[in-house]
Amino acid sequence: MTAMVGQPRVSVEEFERLALLAERDELGVRLEYINGHVGVKPVPDGVHNEIVAWLQRHFMLLLPRLWLYSSNELKVEAYRTGRAVPDATLARPGSFLGEPVWKNPEAVLLAVEVTSFDSDTHRRDRVEKPAAYAETGIPVYLLVDRENHQCVVYSAPIDGVYSSSVAVPFGDPVELPEPVGAVLDTEQLKQWVR
Repeated sequence: MTAMVGQPRVSVEEFERLALLAERDELGVRLEYINGHVGVKPVPDGVHNEIVAWLQRHFMLLLPRLWLYSSNELKVEAYRTGRAVPDATLARPGSFLGEPVWKNPEAVLLAVEVTSFDSDTHRRDRVEKPAAYAETGIPVYLLVDRENHQCVVYSAPIDGVYSSSVAVPFGDPVELPEPVGAVLDTEQLKQWVR
């Protein structure tokens, strides 16, 4: 199943009902709604899950005052009309208590995506997600790009666009700017490449 690009737009409310049905039916996909279009995100493979778990442990040691939440549903884009499910989000503990399924992203300091090997990865993770997260004002976006064997750090959103992007090969330290303020050792990622 691929994204329904060019199909008629659906309302946010229609999308939320559709996403809930897809989740309940365990179709093996997650639905997202970015730039007015429904997109399909495949359920992660084992290596993808290992990377997210590794990041959770790494962040717990690096930044014990923050939590790395996995698969948090977020309202994205400038007017919160989009819906995305980042692989992980970094925020203070308790930031999402009392929030509905699709959460307000204001507490998010960092959004993380780990690429998959499906046909929509480039459009979704390298084009649409940086645009949606910057528009939303998420300060830092970390893309763990398994295909290109690198981490890309997008930061400093200005007028809905990340003004900085730095690509670092797996194995080199990755600086995550404020408000994260940490250096990620990526040597481990070299073991999980194709």
